[in-house]
Amino acid sequence: MRLPYVDPSSSTFDSPENSAILSRVSARRAPRPLQSLDLALLHAPPVADGWNSFLGAIRTKTSLSDDVREVAICRVAVINEAWYEWGHHAPLAKAGGVSEEALKILGDRHLGGMGGEKAKGLLSEKLWAVVRYTDEMTANVKVPEDVFGEIKRLFSEQEVVEITATIAAYNCVSRFLVALDVGEKNSLKGPEL
Repeated sequence: MRLPYVDPSSSTFDSPENSAILSRVSARRAPRPLQSLDLALLHAPPVADGWNSFLGAIRTKTSLSDDVREVAICRVAVINEAWYEWGHHAPLAKAGGVSEEALKILGDRHLGGMGGEKAKGLLSEKLWAVVRYTDEMTANVKVPEDVFGEIKRLFSEQEVVEITATIAAYNCVSRFLVALDVGEKNSLKGPEL
C-alpha cells in the first residue's frame, strides 16, 4: 500500500470516539480480523465509520440475491482493475451460485469477446442485465435507455435502487483500493481465478 497500514493498538484509538469506531468496524468483520481495506480507512476514523455503515448496508441489508450483488461487484472490480476487490468477491459470487465458467468470463473485461455472447449464454437473463448495467454505469456513467429498460423490466423498483447503489458504492471502493494500492494488487494483470 502507498501508506502504512494502521496499527489498531496505536494511541489513535485511545479516545472514546475512535475506540468506538474501531469496535464497530471490528464487529462488522467478526469473526474475521480487520481487512487491509479497514487498516487503510482507519487513518481517518470518522471516514472509516461512515464507510463501515454504508458498505455494511449495501452488503448485508438489501433484498438482492447473492448472485446479483456479487456479479455487479465483480464486474466493477474487473472494469476498474481492482483485483483486491475481485479476490474478496469472486468467491462470494461462486458461493452465491455463479459457475466457475461464468466467473472466468466475467473476469474478462471484454466478456470473452463476441459482444459477450458467451457470457450471455452462461448467465440468467437477470444476471446478464446486471452485467450490462454495471458495465455501462462503471465505464460510461450514463446508462443507455435500452440497458436501463431491461433492469427496470426484470427487477422491482427497490431492487433497481439497490443494484444501482451497489454498483455506485463498489465503484467508490475500487477507486480507493486502486489509488492507494490496498492489498498490493495493482501489479496484477488480471483477476486471480
